[in-house]
Amino acid sequence: MKKKFQILSLFATLLLTVQSCQSQKIVVNREVETTADGKMLLGHQTKEQLLKEPYASWYTPEHDGYQIDMKALAELKKEKLTSYNITVVLGTWCEDSHREVPRLFKILDELKFPENKLTIIAVNRKKEAPGGEEGLFNIQRIPTIIVQKYGKEIGRIVEFTQTGYLERDLVEILRKDNSSIKDLLK
Repeated sequence: MKKKFQILSLFATLLLTVQSCQSQKIVVNREVETTADGKMLLGHQTKEQLLKEPYASWYTPEHDGYQIDMKALAELKKEKLTSYNITVVLGTWCEDSHREVPRLFKILDELKFPENKLTIIAVNRKKEAPGGEEGLFNIQRIPTIIVQKYGKEIGRIVEFTQTGYLERDLVEILRKDNSSIKDLLK
């Protein structure tokens, strides 16, 4: 009898675990309509969502018109940006996001950055996403571009660049990370 109860208990626990995991599915490409801002993306997004109207009206011209610093791009290749993960927190209502996010994606396109290493989270004016996804990153301003390696943040670009070029700021983040690794190896 005791063994049957243990088996039933184990089965019930397994069933509850499976149901719990199923109920936590991530909604991707959520779009809402607001009175003040019109259509707005919220939560996890794909890059393709930004190519649709009304977002394409600001995304496409900024993406296509941006002139990449090819020297910095070569440095990003050398420093192996593609071995890092990037999280982008943006607001589709935010002018700074309208400027920086298309530029970033043009750089990532040139580097053939793996899509599975890119996370895009859209937030509302309170800098909140529906599932609280932004909570892990202490978002104060947007856009925020977070570079991570092995789950650890190694640097971020907040709202605008320090050098005037995203690719140069990314190079600086990678150089700091790689120099700290070299220091550890000494």
